[in-house]
Amino acid sequence: MHTSKEHNNYFISKLEDRKDRGLLRFLVVAENKIDFSSNDYLGFSRCPELKQLPEELRHFGATGSRLITGNSSLAEETENIIARFHGFESSLIFNSGYAANLGLFSCIAGKDDSFIADEYIHASVIDGMRLSHAARYRFAHNDVNDLEKKIQQAKGRKIVAVESVYSMEGDEAPLTEIAEVCKSHNALLIVDEAHATGIKGMKGEGLVNMQGLNNDVFACVYTFGKALGLHGAAVAGNLILRDYLINFARSFIYSTALPPVVFLQVQKAYKLLPTALRSELNALVNYFRVACGKLEKLKFIESYSPIQGIIIGDNYKAKALSDHLFEKGYFAKAILSPTVPTGTERLRICIHTFNSREEIDGLLAETNSFLS
Repeated sequence: MHTSKEHNNYFISKLEDRKDRGLLRFLVVAENKIDFSSNDYLGFSRCPELKQLPEELRHFGATGSRLITGNSSLAEETENIIARFHGFESSLIFNSGYAANLGLFSCIAGKDDSFIADEYIHASVIDGMRLSHAARYRFAHNDVNDLEKKIQQAKGRKIVAVESVYSMEGDEAPLTEIAEVCKSHNALLIVDEAHATGIKGMKGEGLVNMQGLNNDVFACVYTFGKALGLHGAAVAGNLILRDYLINFARSFIYSTALPPVVFLQVQKAYKLLPTALRSELNALVNYFRVACGKLEKLKFIESYSPIQGIIIGDNYKAKALSDHLFEKGYFAKAILSPTVPTGTERLRICIHTFNSREEIDGLLAETNSFLS
């Protein structure tokens, strides 16, 4: 590929700028490391039952988009399983959580409408809202009073976007209060359940179902790439929403469908969710929190979910700590600004069912020693 020196210099200068600010991203091979970084909370990616699939399905692709040759009874059966599990009328599967949010938010509002989103909403939601050309408002994180103020300022059809469990803070949205505000102002509520799927609820149905809010929510996004240990996502809602997305969500319309093997894996994962080790996971989270409480010099985020974090407050120090832990055999990623607000740069720690108390003790001991 031919690229002129002028163009190369432009790309190099942009990369050097990121490097100088401590923000340069790079790929890491973390094999044979103790995992405190992935979103595989329940260890499903290691589950042998999800690998036991019919041989005849292992080498076949989808051959096209769902609207051409990629649809199947298997795909629609999987969508029905997901909808019933979470308590909705229907669902539609996308190739990733990013594609689901991009497709959903880009098509459900127009230039005369308004989105009102939590300030910590995921980047995929932000990108979808931008593509819609609707007005956008941010409300202070989990602040219901500020949400109501922003709804009152908004114009046209009003759509509120939140996450049930936030990916960096690990805290829960006050969904009941948010739903009441939305109802009183005739605003639609969309909840991204990415980090609550499989974790919250008696069977892992998510926070919306757990709190009995299905009838108060317009749509939920359930991703397979977190606790299910797989790939893809589903938007759940009523049949009208499903038909609408099939016709207007560009990330669905113009993407090759997932291969049949993925639908089978998703079905198996949903069968396993009711018996997943949620109580053991919660016990490990509590163990981690108690152990953190003994380290007075370290500042931890206030989270009761598997997403935990140590606030470092500096990009370079956070990266240095992550590198140190990697050398010691622990994989925990540094999260830098602007992904999180300046001054809250951190080590993001994810607790999994396959982590042991001894591994948690070792991780915290190394962290405390490095930062002391």
